[in-house]
Amino acid sequence: MIPLSYYLVLSAILFACGVTGFLIKRNIITIFMSIELMLNGVNLSFVAFAAHWHNLSGQVFVFFVMVVAAAEAAVGLAIIILITRNRQSLNVERVDLLKL
Repeated sequence: MIPLSYYLVLSAILFACGVTGFLIKRNIITIFMSIELMLNGVNLSFVAFAAHWHNLSGQVFVFFVMVVAAAEAAVGLAIIILITRNRQSLNVERVDLLKL
């Protein structure tokens, strides 16, 4: 059986990679993927704690987080496509105003 600390360390590494990508990168798609990576890191810790305590509440919470992440992905990708068509760029620094 794998100890809980291994899962938590992996979760922290995933979250840290997501934060680093969010803060450093200037591409909208990369930032979007970094946010998803942070959500997956948190989901891993929820599942690890739920398995450790033999409680299903963490897994139910992960299900709701995944539903919200799917909705966020659909809306976020639609906004990214719209911005790309209007600005011809995926650079965050060029998308400083929401006007056309």
